[in-house]
Amino acid sequence: MAFRLERGQRLRVRDPRGQQVSDLFCFSAADAGEWLSSGRSVDYADTLLLTTGHALYSNRSRVMLRIVEDEVGRHDFLMTPCSLAMFQIVARDEAWHPSCHENLAKNLAPFGISPDQISTTFNIFMNVVFEPSGRLHIEPPLSRAGQSILFEAEMDLLVGLTACSHEETNNGHCKPITYTIQDTR
Repeated sequence: MAFRLERGQRLRVRDPRGQQVSDLFCFSAADAGEWLSSGRSVDYADTLLLTTGHALYSNRSRVMLRIVEDEVGRHDFLMTPCSLAMFQIVARDEAWHPSCHENLAKNLAPFGISPDQISTTFNIFMNVVFEPSGRLHIEPPLSRAGQSILFEAEMDLLVGLTACSHEETNNGHCKPITYTIQDTR
């Protein structure tokens, strides 16, 4: 899904069944040349584990979203959204597989966003473990049924949001996510 989120509005993303990842990516509604930046966000927070109180920055170093409330406390901002190419390269499977990148691209297209503009997503509830060697691996999400994260928009945004369709990321089963927009203005 894709939608506008106005400055001051809050976005709650909920995992109704538990252990389901949701990929979020956004652009400034005023200029699609300004987009969510994992590098800037991680750099300014001095942590890979963004949670309550942290901000998600744009490539222009402006705050796009602020995490107001986080019931899980474990998300990923390193991994790109799964894609058909990823399934072909990693799983060595040439068959079509639904993917977060495809879902985001399809839903953001009516807003004039091209697939190449979608970069590293904020992977809500994704549990990426960092080994001392630097190796990464994905463990089941820590989210339990009904848990959520709440963001507040710091600028007018175009938001893409999808339930991850990669079975391994979601402890073997893909499930829906829900979202609500709260108007605090």
